[in-house]
Amino acid sequence: MPRIAVLGSGMAGFGAVHRLFTEGITADLYEQKPYHGGHTASFKFEGGFTFDEGPHISFTKNERLQKLFAESVNQDYQTLTSYVNNYWRGHWIKHPAICNLHGLPSNLVVHVIKDFVEAHTSKRDNTFANYADWLFAAYGRTYAELFPIQYGLKYHTTAAANMSTDWLGPRLYEASLDEVLRGALMPATADVHYVSHFRYPTHNGFVSYLNRFLNEARLHLSHRLVQFDPARRELRFSNGHVERFDHVISSIPLPELIKTIVDAPPDVLEAAGRLACSQLVVVNVAVNRPNIIDAHWTYFYDDDICFTRISTPHMQSPNNVPPGAGSLQVELYFSKKYRPMEGKPDDYIGPALRDLKRVGLLHDEDKILLANTFYVPYANVIFDLDRAKALATVHGYLEDIGVAWCGRYGDWAYIWTDEAFLSGEGAAETVLSRSTRSRRP
Repeated sequence: MPRIAVLGSGMAGFGAVHRLFTEGITADLYEQKPYHGGHTASFKFEGGFTFDEGPHISFTKNERLQKLFAESVNQDYQTLTSYVNNYWRGHWIKHPAICNLHGLPSNLVVHVIKDFVEAHTSKRDNTFANYADWLFAAYGRTYAELFPIQYGLKYHTTAAANMSTDWLGPRLYEASLDEVLRGALMPATADVHYVSHFRYPTHNGFVSYLNRFLNEARLHLSHRLVQFDPARRELRFSNGHVERFDHVISSIPLPELIKTIVDAPPDVLEAAGRLACSQLVVVNVAVNRPNIIDAHWTYFYDDDICFTRISTPHMQSPNNVPPGAGSLQVELYFSKKYRPMEGKPDDYIGPALRDLKRVGLLHDEDKILLANTFYVPYANVIFDLDRAKALATVHGYLEDIGVAWCGRYGDWAYIWTDEAFLSGEGAAETVLSRSTRSRRP
């Protein structure tokens, strides 16, 4: 039986574990933290509050994954119809804003529509130098500059002109002129968000979706990789543990992985250093009322509002809060490469509470039941113009030394939780194929 080490216990790591288990192989799963779940971990706090490490929901259309996750929580989950909105200069706007311009200043709406029509009647060859060019072609200059470009700078921490377009997928809705006009003239519009419904575990947070997979691997917590010797087929951890292996599957961030590899070439180390990822400070807030906002998540465009997005854990499951309470998760984004974080994560609690009051979500008479922070050093991959070349170098080297990679931080891609799980299964498939080839006479 091959000895297979899986690095990282998030969705991708457990996806790899599950695929191997279906072939009768129990892998060793290593996690640097004292708990499993990776970026999808969940935490309970005194008073009956549960918060995930940032907002997570399951909206996969993959029926096999739906079934797996449902079985993992014994069919005990919430099914919710999503409502998403936006905040821009004092206006609350249904998402996507391009289809819901009704109620915005008339002159602005006129300029948005004029630019939209001009962009869509101009010759478009569907080749774009960067994300900014794509936005101008899809929406026209006025809307692009006031909405997605402004939001993107807060979320990605770099300018749209410094980003590629190979991360978009369904994330930005390309509206028709008919939809734009109807949304400008009518207060009610059709729902066109790519997440129409989603599921969330009834108890114990999003990490519960990993429950069924815990018995499919030998899980080793508090094992931080410090040295990876591909020639000796050896992994060394910070606690002194040394593991020999036949195959390695890694979901840990590529820059962290490459730094541990013995004799990694200078060009690979340099390329890994050019891979950019945002850092996230999540401010968790609980108050003594549930009627804070009716949206599951909200985007904030204004640059004088410190946070980029908020979500409402108490609306995902009533068991995330005690009776009569409500909760918010407030996201603030930084990056080492483009927008370094100043101070400590807890320094952002005060600004977050201040701006929640400014936009009307918190009131002076509210009782704050909890306010704390999570710091996520690797949040969203930044698709800057350095990414593609640097990633090709790093992945090429890992292929050469026989490492299979997976997940958001192994693929170095903007993927959701279900896609991360599938990525892990794909990496396991790669290892199974290699193992079969190595056994042939």
